[in-house]
Amino acid sequence: MSYDSILDDYPLPSSVKEEIKQELERLKVKKNVAKKIVEHCYQAYLSNLIEPGEAVGIVAAQSIGEPGTQMTMRTFHYAGVAELNVTLGLPRLIEILDVRKNPSTPMMTIRLLPEYAKDREKAREVANRIEATYLKDIAEIEVDLREMSIIIKPDSEALKRKDLTFEELKEKLEKTVKKDAEILERDGMLIVKISKESYKLLMDKFEELRDLVVMGIKEIKRVIIRKEEDEYVLYTEGSNLKKVMKVKGVDFTRTLTNDIYEIYEVLGIEAARAAIIKEAIETLEEQGLEVDVRHIMLVADVMTADGELRQIGRHGVAGEKQSILARAAFEMTVNNLLEAAVKGEIDYLKGITENIIIGQPIKLGTGDVELIANLGVRK
Repeated sequence: MSYDSILDDYPLPSSVKEEIKQELERLKVKKNVAKKIVEHCYQAYLSNLIEPGEAVGIVAAQSIGEPGTQMTMRTFHYAGVAELNVTLGLPRLIEILDVRKNPSTPMMTIRLLPEYAKDREKAREVANRIEATYLKDIAEIEVDLREMSIIIKPDSEALKRKDLTFEELKEKLEKTVKKDAEILERDGMLIVKISKESYKLLMDKFEELRDLVVMGIKEIKRVIIRKEEDEYVLYTEGSNLKKVMKVKGVDFTRTLTNDIYEIYEVLGIEAARAAIIKEAIETLEEQGLEVDVRHIMLVADVMTADGELRQIGRHGVAGEKQSILARAAFEMTVNNLLEAAVKGEIDYLKGITENIIIGQPIKLGTGDVELIANLGVRK
């Protein structure tokens, strides 16, 4: 039986209609009963709509701000992965709303393609391709002051474990030092001979080689493999979404990072909006706080409405308000007023803050309606 004709009579959102339709099909109810059910659903929908003139911003601010005062300030171990530290609680919520370009503990959850996800060895291969391998991890590095050279003794076991050959290592080193040094091979060792007789250049080159990334992605310090249900998942310390998405074996459609700015740069504004909502809800829920998703969605909408990611603060949403008085009331009072006076800006008093400052009714709720009595013309 099709219930479309009944649902068409009600102006409900398409997602709600679809949900009601699926439930009606599951229950297999008659048309007259279905009509009553849909009528009840429509009434429930109307009662949940926001009234015109409601101060949604202030309600959302209260809804997120009040539970925010009960959040802890600690850094916790990531749920289920004891080796990884991740910022949670209030510092994390501030980080999300400030859209920090460098979050304090960036991390990624990397899911793999089916042929890699089931096999631990193949998952380890992908992890090796992602995790930053430094030269000091796979070789002994010494300075020979008499010869003015650096001696690199690769560890064959470490090379094998990382699936790296001696030739590949040599090639990588040649690319790094080609300007001011040459590489010689002797008894399974690599000798970096610098071009100038300079002690400072030698030590600088030594430091550079110690921290040289010979394999993997520089930003990703560690990768931990965990089995979840029937597949292996990689958790990383550090994040680089763009490079990880290109790694063979990674299922980029299910790969996540907690760096919202990176999501914005790689996947765009809609993905960033979804990430703000997801991260904020998870941060609050982890603390056992329940906040209606619609309040968080409103905040995410305000942060992304212009097609750019803006923080909630003086350099973003609050600092870009059209009203001069609202900007001055928030921060930098004298600077804002002086700048507005120099430019000859006009405040049209349309918002809440500026109307409160000058003692007028705000344009919300009952203050949104203006009544004019026409008393007629006296004779």
